[in-house]
Amino acid sequence: MKEFTICYTLDNDIITEKMIKDSDVKKEDVEKEIYERMDCYKYFIVRNDRDYFIINSLSIRYVQIMKEKILVK
Repeated sequence: MKEFTICYTLDNDIITEKMIKDSDVKKEDVEKEIYERMDCYKYFIVRNDRDYFIINSLSIRYVQIMKEKILVK
């Protein structure tokens, strides 16, 4: 399994999300999934260690995958 840390820069905030995927998933696949989600939905839910956030897709200015970590079973 891999854990990706994604940073969303909004108009007035910065929100990070941790996403866990299979070990064969690449960073590019995660980027594509995020951009498709932004295109398809006006709002979507992001979960991090502390809370859930509802993000308006139009308020996102920048998306960056900060870190990729391989999780050991």
